[in-house]
Amino acid sequence: MTTQLRPRPAERRRSGSLVPVPLILLSLIPLVAGALRLVEIAGGPQVMPANPRVEAVPAPVVAHVLGAAGYALVGAFQFPARFRRHHRTWHRRAGRVLVVAGLVVALSGLWMTLFYPDAPGGLLLWSVRLVASSAMAAALVLGSAAIRRRDISAHRAWMIRAYALGLGAGTQAITEGIGEAVAGSGDLTKAVSMGSAWILNALVAEWIVRRPARLRARAA
Repeated sequence: MTTQLRPRPAERRRSGSLVPVPLILLSLIPLVAGALRLVEIAGGPQVMPANPRVEAVPAPVVAHVLGAAGYALVGAFQFPARFRRHHRTWHRRAGRVLVVAGLVVALSGLWMTLFYPDAPGGLLLWSVRLVASSAMAAALVLGSAAIRRRDISAHRAWMIRAYALGLGAGTQAITEGIGEAVAGSGDLTKAVSMGSAWILNALVAEWIVRRPARLRARAA
């Protein structure tokens, strides 16, 4: 007869409270890069590689970076269950702000995909960006609709999916480095490495969404 070791309540609380830490760490590289780009746009020293598209039309980049910063950092604190239980009012108010910030991220990303010419990555990456931005916006809208009809489970699922897509840039900092190390630089490498980051995040989100249902089915 086997005995399953279950985490004690104190251990579960500690592990839950640490959820925002890896999410924030995953966001740091793109947020730092975005902050440096904003400094350049504001007239500061040029640290990032030159980008004529951004220099010509900087407004979408400014909106994208600011929206992503708020969405990634504040959004990380929406997931620990214990934090939500003890800060219900904050959770609701922050959630409304995060939906707006997330839509700014998704729609500015969609705008840049459609209207910035000659972006690296070619047609493949253009298509992937179009799908990722549209999917994130759709998940936010569906999550908002779910909470209005008091469907907590669907709300949670759609918000996890939206957040995972929003953190794609963090995972891309890893996958692009691996892609260049293995296959060198080029449009195909960039498209595959960036696209794989969104796919990986989406798969992890789907695993998180569906895992409790599987455990309940096994228990039954």
